[in-house]
Amino acid sequence: MLTLTNNAAQAIRDLTAAAPEPAQSGIRISSQGEGSSSLTLSLATAPEPADEVVETEGARVYLDPVAATVLEDKSLDAGADDQGSVSFLVTDQPV
Repeated sequence: MLTLTNNAAQAIRDLTAAAPEPAQSGIRISSQGEGSSSLTLSLATAPEPADEVVETEGARVYLDPVAATVLEDKSLDAGADDQGSVSFLVTDQPV
């Protein structure tokens, strides 16, 4: 199952704090088309019916079935540049 670093959890909480329904809001990672070569990340107010939900320290990530399979052994990290723009990075889970 996808894991979140402390940085990713904080970034997700920051992004969803101003959402209309912050108690259920999170980020959603979904596949584009049939293949797993392209994943997109978006803000979501709730999971879709088939989504897998990953929750860490109050941060929620919703994964569509393809994304859940692709990311099952990965970790999501986040960082910010000098202007405060957040970027997410998928890495292998530490052993």
